[in-house]
Amino acid sequence: MAKSCKGLAMELVKCLSESDCVKVENRPYRECAKEKSPSISSECVGLRETYFNCKRGQVDMRARIRGNKGY
Repeated sequence: MAKSCKGLAMELVKCLSESDCVKVENRPYRECAKEKSPSISSECVGLRETYFNCKRGQVDMRARIRGNKGY
């Protein structure tokens, strides 16, 4: 994993671990991250979108030449 996205991934996991989706419903992180569930806070949804955009930037050839954005 690139260094630019690693911090976002850790923040996303931390946010999801504190959400009701993982705590109350005992669902895996991956399943909670994929869905647009009401048990996930808007902060987690924002982190998820930012993380996915960061990962997308690693695959985009234009971004690979210029460097990944520092979200």
